[in-house]
Amino acid sequence: QVQLVESGGGLVQPGGSLRLSCAASGFTFSSYVMRWYRQAPGKERELLAAITGTGVSTNYVDSVAGRFTISRDNAKNTMYLQMNSLKPEDTAVYYCNAFRWTGVRKYEYWGQGTQVTVSS
Repeated sequence: QVQLVESGGGLVQPGGSLRLSCAASGFTFSSYVMRWYRQAPGKERELLAAITGTGVSTNYVDSVAGRFTISRDNAKNTMYLQMNSLKPEDTAVYYCNAFRWTGVRKYEYWGQGTQVTVSS
């Protein structure tokens, strides 16, 4: 049974930091590109960052580049998102996503999300 479980969300003041975790099970974690998304109230889900299966390559959307860092530990089947210099506009539900394209079939899984609220 495939599971992605996010944790680490919460309430933080502007300028603060949080580290989100995404624990994966039920699939070959290292074979999947892992991604973080977020969805703020009334807005579409937004891709924030992605990391390849080996962890060598990462990509970020401009709004979080330089503030957020995506990483993974394949030995622990876990992905992370270190979020620094948080702003009120970072308030959203954060989701982890696992994606694999074999050339024939797409495999994609989602976590249930974790709430991040940035407020004084």
